[in-house]
Amino acid sequence: MADLAAELKQLIIEALDLEDLAPADIDSDAPLFVDGLGLDSIDALELGLHIQKKYQVKLDANSEDTRKHFASVNALVAFIESQRR
Repeated sequence: MADLAAELKQLIIEALDLEDLAPADIDSDAPLFVDGLGLDSIDALELGLHIQKKYQVKLDANSEDTRKHFASVNALVAFIESQRR
């Protein structure tokens, strides 16, 4: 799980061109949107595309569950791991 979290943090930085951040700067439990990293809906779409491509998972942009999956890095890790089973 720690490896996947580190991988996701790096993916977030690269996909969203967050050049001023290092993976260690991203708290795995912190919110990704508004507070925390302060991402917005455009960032969510971009990140979602990268996650779907890299991990072959399905995301529905209009689903309330998808919003929950994007709550934090740890929530994304749990979602991706659940899809791998």
